[in-house]
Amino acid sequence: MNDDDLRLAPRTRTAELLAWAADNGREPVAEGPLRAVLTLLELGDGRLHDGWPELTSPVLEQLLYERLYLYVQPAPEEDPLAYGAAVRLLIDHQRAAKRLNAKRQERLHAEAEWQGEVAAGLLRRADLVTWPRLYTLLLRADGVDVADLTAVRGWLDGFLELAPEQRLAVYEDLESAGLLDRVDGDGGWGPARLLSVGMATDGARMLLENGLMQRSYRNLAELNALGLPMPEELAGDFESFEAAAGAAALELYGEWTVPGLPQLLAAEYPELAPEPGPEEINAYLSQLPPDEPEYTGAGEVTEATEAREE
Repeated sequence: MNDDDLRLAPRTRTAELLAWAADNGREPVAEGPLRAVLTLLELGDGRLHDGWPELTSPVLEQLLYERLYLYVQPAPEEDPLAYGAAVRLLIDHQRAAKRLNAKRQERLHAEAEWQGEVAAGLLRRADLVTWPRLYTLLLRADGVDVADLTAVRGWLDGFLELAPEQRLAVYEDLESAGLLDRVDGDGGWGPARLLSVGMATDGARMLLENGLMQRSYRNLAELNALGLPMPEELAGDFESFEAAAGAAALELYGEWTVPGLPQLLAAEYPELAPEPGPEEINAYLSQLPPDEPEYTGAGEVTEATEAREE
């Protein structure tokens, strides 16, 4: 696959925005959160103008309220509020570029501030984690050198030896240690929670893959408009294109958690990070008592709305 042709990997203008902030005496924003924000905006449902996201209230809500908690696990030294700060910096930049008027800048600024606080809270919710985020927390809690993929694989090998009920106890310990916030009344770490985590992980990855493919198609449209030929990868071998998008999605997921971890969980340790299909979901639902409401799942990625509103 020729990435220059397909342009699957986002090419955010993070460095340019950081340079603008420094030149204009703006409060610095951490590069990692800023890059994540720009990437998720680029792959979201909003439009781009000259490589910059067009900022609207729905775009900010989608990013901070619906998407961020699916992907990002801040490092212990990172401030979760940095994601909201990154959005506010982008708002100010777009105002300086005359793409926002003063009234709209003020409104979006206020929305980004309170939604950034909400997003920081969602990142702590035990019922809203995905498998890469959950195992990132576990690896860090055990002091594993997450920059060493061999050490990460060794830890996963050891965790795989635990019985299922022992793994559940380890997940529960994250709440007892204050690394995740307990959610009262949802049943805790049991079959429903595991189903939810798996569905959310599957849905989150598919959103990334679709966003990456749409980005590639936009590039294709530009090539066609210039009279240039279609990249060979899109001339008929769609399965290879899908596989390339899937690999790029997992790589991005690793940038926001632990590099290489999402690939390991998907390819080598699916037992530790199960993503249920229709059969598994229906089998679970069939076991629910008749008077118990059906489980709808946070992983419908439309998107844990009920869970967040409770």
